[in-house]
Amino acid sequence: MNTELLKTITDDRVAGILASRFNSLAELSSASFEELRGLRVGPATARRLMAAFDLGREVSRERHVEGSTIDNPSAAVDLLREDYAGCALETMKLICLNTRRKLIRIVTISNGTLDSLHISPRDLFREAIVCRASAFILAHNHPSGDPSPSQADIQVTRDLIRAGQLLKIEVQDHVILGKLSEHRDRDFVSLREMGFFHS
Repeated sequence: MNTELLKTITDDRVAGILASRFNSLAELSSASFEELRGLRVGPATARRLMAAFDLGREVSRERHVEGSTIDNPSAAVDLLREDYAGCALETMKLICLNTRRKLIRIVTISNGTLDSLHISPRDLFREAIVCRASAFILAHNHPSGDPSPSQADIQVTRDLIRAGQLLKIEVQDHVILGKLSEHRDRDFVSLREMGFFHS
């Protein structure tokens, strides 16, 4: 936690409170207004902190402007890593792509709990159709840090691939974001790379 940087937005007291409560700036960036207020952070300071993190996320998004080529799992994850940093709930996102695999839009499909997520294939493909996408990459996070796919993740992916074939919208990949560890040299997995896109 960079407490000196926090002091430029808050003060010594608040910076100390935040440093003792959160393990990293990424974790702090996901804190709600109510959570910050519960730590005796003043309302103006809490809003200033949240605005600073929002600005950081917007800078990251602008680096990946509409029209960027997203043709591999690493490029997809680079788009989303800032959004998922410190996220405590599973969240599903859709990266909509055109025929040349250029980014059209990123859409949040659903928010779940600490370890589960409910998605409606109907809602998912509706968003892809609205975006006029010819393909998409599905992405979600595992707050536990382990990006290994569950049996449900695999089954949902296969169901979506079949539905996409009928609708002529390709499911290009399904990436799951986790965290780096001494046992993992990447913070994500690609179900296509793992072979789950082949019958």
